Amino acid sequence: MQIWVDADACPKPIKDILFRAAERTAITTTLVANQHLPTPPSRYIKMLRVRAGFDVADNEIVTRLNAGDLVITGDIPLASEVLAKGGHAINPRGERYSQETIKERLNMRDFMDTLRSSGIDTGGPAALGPRDIQAFANQLDIFFASQLKR
Repeated sequence: MQIWVDADACPKPIKDILFRAAERTAITTTLVANQHLPTPPSRYIKMLRVRAGFDVADNEIVTRLNAGDLVITGDIPLASEVLAKGGHAINPRGERYSQETIKERLNMRDFMDTLRSSGIDTGGPAALGPRDIQAFANQLDIFFASQLKR
């Protein structure tokens, strides 16, 4: 198992949690982004820089992903592709995507896109707060507990 991070939009506190988790679990964690991102020195933490462009990082993650790998992303279409390939996906706010919920999440995303394209201001997500960071850390621990005891 590996962890892939859709890193361009991943908040620093979430990356910090992932860096500590990589060391603690000895699981390779790869940040995928179209710019260089600083990473601590570690044999378990990697940085994969891809060219700039729409969905380039997402496509690279899907191409390299193996069944059972974990992807950290807030991108719902990417999460859907990850699940279709047998991977797992958690967003930076601690929500674990599942086959049971991904269609509903895609439909809501498409609906909100339609509203925005018609000129309606739908606002954006609230800033990432301490509760979100704790929810992510908890979900990551739950994931590791379920996967590493197999």
